[in-house]
Amino acid sequence: MARPTIGNIISRIRNQIKASKQDFFLTDRVLYSFILKNAQWLMKREDSKSKLLSFNSVIQILEYVELVEVDKVLAHCSGIKSDIIIRRSKEKLPTFMQGYWGPLIRTIASLDGSEELQPILPSTYVKMANSKNFRFNNTKYYWFLDDYVYFPNLDWDAVRIEGIFQDDIQLFTCKDDDCIIRSEQQFNVPDYLFGELEATVLKDLGALAQFPADLPNDKQNALR
Repeated sequence: MARPTIGNIISRIRNQIKASKQDFFLTDRVLYSFILKNAQWLMKREDSKSKLLSFNSVIQILEYVELVEVDKVLAHCSGIKSDIIIRRSKEKLPTFMQGYWGPLIRTIASLDGSEELQPILPSTYVKMANSKNFRFNNTKYYWFLDDYVYFPNLDWDAVRIEGIFQDDIQLFTCKDDDCIIRSEQQFNVPDYLFGELEATVLKDLGALAQFPADLPNDKQNALR
């Protein structure tokens, strides 16, 4: 059975609203903003239980993320005393869903998946790189900063990234003739959370029905 699309979930919420309050109307964009807000809260809660990243059904893959060389200042590691090459994703990555510990990145690895990199903070890497024994450290690291991923001492041209994304990732994955409109894409929330997600959205909307002037600005929502 196919997982619900963004459009499916919006329609289900809208039908339940109509069943209980005929004069309460919201655009798809506004409904999606409520769905996304509650989904983010639920995902963060589930990530605190270390459950989310084991669900392959919500994991998306960027097979080829091109890297470019950048200055150490951009990478927030100018304090490294030795010469070091820093690479970064050429383009900003699509926004990840946020978990309890940060962006929901499952793995960053070589293109064939044979070597995985370890997450680290740039400040921690600077301290390690300036230590006496760092030359014996062969671990490959990355850090996520301002929607880019940075890689110290990595000579690869590209990496493979697996994660749970909030944004449309088709800039990295599709060609013009096979792109799917946003409303027809699957919503990246595990199936077991859909019932609770709908209930929390309807609770929010039930409160808002008493205050229609406080509805979010439709122009500021990103459903495409």
